[in-house]
Amino acid sequence: MLPNHTSKQRLFSKKWILSMAAVVVAFSVLSACGTKKAGDTTASPSPAASPAASPAVAGNPTDVLATYKEGGKITRGEFNSFINVNKMFSPQLAQYMTDPAFQQDMLKQMVTFRVLSAKADDKVKADADKQVAEQMKAITDYFGKQEGGMDKQLKDNGIELKDIESLMKMSFYTMGSMESTITDKAVQDTYNEQAAAHAFDIATVSHILISLKDAATQKDIRTKDEALARAKEVKAKLDNKGDFAALAKEYSDDPGSKDNGGTYKDADINQWVPEFKQAASTLPLNTISDPVESSFGYHVMKVESRSTKPLDDTMKTQIKSQLAEKSLSEFAEKEYPNLIQTNNLPKPEASPAPAASPAASPAASPAAK
Repeated sequence: MLPNHTSKQRLFSKKWILSMAAVVVAFSVLSACGTKKAGDTTASPSPAASPAASPAVAGNPTDVLATYKEGGKITRGEFNSFINVNKMFSPQLAQYMTDPAFQQDMLKQMVTFRVLSAKADDKVKADADKQVAEQMKAITDYFGKQEGGMDKQLKDNGIELKDIESLMKMSFYTMGSMESTITDKAVQDTYNEQAAAHAFDIATVSHILISLKDAATQKDIRTKDEALARAKEVKAKLDNKGDFAALAKEYSDDPGSKDNGGTYKDADINQWVPEFKQAASTLPLNTISDPVESSFGYHVMKVESRSTKPLDDTMKTQIKSQLAEKSLSEFAEKEYPNLIQTNNLPKPEASPAPAASPAASPAASPAAK
């Protein structure tokens, strides 16, 4: 059994945990570039005024900010709503609202979503509409429980519920359209490549953790020398045919496994902290290890099996999404410049090139690209 959330935080390396913002699935693909660019400038603190009172681009909502091929246009009001929906899910974006580099990147996202979502066929749209309905319910339930409820969230961000649904549909239509182009061969080839790089390695590992800190309070409970001596005591008992499960229950400080024989079955080894992962990957099978030191203390381990997670339906879906996200990012970078016809948003200023040696070529600021 995999450890519970609390013990994962302790034993496993940190992994990115998707927040509510990730329901806008394609936004997470394209936003990284924009926030990085904006982060390269000196960001000013968020204004004291409410977000609704300070739109990203002030002026007449009906003014056209940008046009793109095949008669597409984006008004000031549509653009502000697009940014404000994203800000509602990711409040940290508020500090970048008036940054030209950020605005340009958000325009790229908006145009990309519109162009690609329009290519979705009826099946993709039907499937996506079901997902959007489920996500909209989850969103309204979530924000409805916050102070002031959903109405306050919408008012504070200067948007309407239909603005969230519109972005959700564009996002799901876009990803559905991109995923529909991914072939089974591409999925298999990607799986083979990632499996060769050990991305899908799994192992069944039993361990007894002698920790330096209390699991609940994180207060020191023993020194490293004391922990090592206790770990050696455990190993000696195991070497003398001691019962692993019984000793785990008696000695282990890992709440996620001590009552389960100390065992993690068919677990993703890439989630573990480096020292534990290394041991799980290399120790001889079914052999009691010497104490293995990690940032949490000492582990006495026994690796029962190692294998590769098979390419099942769940993994196929995950890989297809990865490939679709990659295609989406490539489209935004390569095709977007050819789509835009007019762009009335302010342009980022290039930072002065740093002093360089005669042999070096000065590079433009990332925000100017």
